[in-house]
Amino acid sequence: MSETERVIVVGAGPVGSVLALALRQADIPVVLVEALPAPEKDCRAASCHPPTIAILDRLGLLEAGKEQGLISPVMHFHDRVTGEVLGRFDLGQMSAPLDYPYVLQWEQYKIAGTILEILEQDPGCEIRMNTRLVSFEDDAQGITAKVETGDGATEEISARYLVGCDGGRSTVRKLAEIEFEGFTWPERFLKIDTRFDFQSLGDHIANRNYFADPDEWLNLFKARGEDGSGMWRAVGPTRPEQTDEELLDPAAIEARLQKFCPRDEPYEIVTVALYKVHQRVATTFNKGHVLLAGDAAHVNNPVGGMGMNGGIHDAMNLADKMAAIFHEGGEAEPLLDRYTRQRRKGQLDGVQAQSIANKKTLAERDPEVRAANLDKIRAASASPDEHDAFIRRACMIDSFAAAEAVE
Repeated sequence: MSETERVIVVGAGPVGSVLALALRQADIPVVLVEALPAPEKDCRAASCHPPTIAILDRLGLLEAGKEQGLISPVMHFHDRVTGEVLGRFDLGQMSAPLDYPYVLQWEQYKIAGTILEILEQDPGCEIRMNTRLVSFEDDAQGITAKVETGDGATEEISARYLVGCDGGRSTVRKLAEIEFEGFTWPERFLKIDTRFDFQSLGDHIANRNYFADPDEWLNLFKARGEDGSGMWRAVGPTRPEQTDEELLDPAAIEARLQKFCPRDEPYEIVTVALYKVHQRVATTFNKGHVLLAGDAAHVNNPVGGMGMNGGIHDAMNLADKMAAIFHEGGEAEPLLDRYTRQRRKGQLDGVQAQSIANKKTLAERDPEVRAANLDKIRAASASPDEHDAFIRRACMIDSFAAAEAVE
């Protein structure tokens, strides 16, 4: 293939790295451009749902994921006010067995790092770390991208397509002038990482936990952490009027964790972060020879752990379309238009709708509505049919299948 018969992927996070690997496995040359000198080691996204696990397995990554991550078949829903475990949902107990009956807690930086090690040995993938996209021109032949290295040198790279996997503030999306529709939640979210093993408090704590509370709900998840000893992540809301100083005060952090999981000893806090949360979807995922995937195309609140999964679904879907275009004589425009239709449906009807519903359920303040919501969780946990349906929604099984079926 000529130099123009390749794909530039901007962003080497989990989505960009999965896309680059999938393209290489389809024998499509790749230039992977990443602004950072190395993957950022942050325990943000860490949950891989069954449809995502199937993709990881297809790419030959599952064994590494099991070795570096945690298999989590069970999730618990709690009422923080009463201390009741409202529902226990076990993917291994579904009446129609799943091929992958668990959620794989595999941190995003480990996914990206594992793939980069593979791609570094692949002469068909040119990796440009510490390099940022400055601009691009899109014409009938493809893309000419201008990049700048960390030392300030600039260079032009030609390719047939440019894919932005460069996050919610995507340079690719902005340069392509693609609108990012949606809204920003008024409250910021607070993320707390601690090495304390919450399961030592009792069987009521699973690897994956959701605490409903009308004032201050909480998500609590376990990952293996960088050294494999275990790292727990607690994520909850703040009030819009609270200052950084108030929220990051060690006493306030301690009080927040003690409220949900009281214990006699203080918690060992590793990291704390505040961030804004958005619900936005790009108006299109393809424009000319420019495409979007992952957070560059859509962002959502973290309740349910769906964001990275949706991005990996984008990457595999797009790689399959690219394989048809490059090797099978597929007509590009209809295939890429279908990519947008499928993956926007996966977002709008799946991730966006479900993550918003999840947040509202945990945060509901109206006593009657809150009681009804909690009753639904209890009933779903107790009924085999509803138990399975709940899991299919929560673990993106139904929404992934519905998106893939779109013509």
